Amino acid sequence: MLVFILLSLALGYFVQTSNPLLSHLVSPLALYLGIGGALLAASGMLFRKKYFPVWYDLFASSVLLAWFAYWKTRFNDDSPMFFFFPVYFAAMAAFISLAFIGPCERLDNETVGYMRRLVEHKALQPWVVMLGTLGSLELLDHYLVFPIAVTLLLLRFALDCCVERNSRKGGRS
Repeated sequence: MLVFILLSLALGYFVQTSNPLLSHLVSPLALYLGIGGALLAASGMLFRKKYFPVWYDLFASSVLLAWFAYWKTRFNDDSPMFFFFPVYFAAMAAFISLAFIGPCERLDNETVGYMRRLVEHKALQPWVVMLGTLGSLELLDHYLVFPIAVTLLLLRFALDCCVERNSRKGGRS
C-alpha cells in the first residue's frame, strides 16, 4: 500500500501548505479518475485475485482521491479533516503493514485457520468492503463513516496478506 501511504501524506502536506496543486485535486476530472480507478480495482478483485495487493492499493488510492475531490468542495477550506484524515490513513496503513502483515508468517495454524475462515466469509469479500467504502463517500452528514470504511478495508487487506503469505510458506491452515 505504498502508493496509498504516499498519496495520503502528499494530500496532508498539500492541505497544510495550501499548495496550488489543490485546485487540480478538487476538479471533476480528479473525482471521475478516482471513482473510475476504484471501480476498476473492485472489478479487478472480482476476476483477478492473483494480484490483490495491487488492486487494494489502486482502490485505496483512487477512493482517497475521489473523497478529496468530492468532499473538499462541500466543506470549509479550513476544515481539519482534510489534513487529519490523510495523516490517519497513512499512519494506519503503515501500522497495519508493520504490526500485522510483517509478523504474520509466525502465526500458529489455528490462528491462520480462523483468518482463512474470515477471508472466505461471504459478507467480508473484498469487493463488498470496497463498494461499502465507495458508498460511504455519499454520507456527507456522517463524515466518520468514510475513515471507518477505509480502516475496515485496510484490515481486510491485512487478512488477505496474512492468509496468502501463510499458504505460500507451506500450505499451513
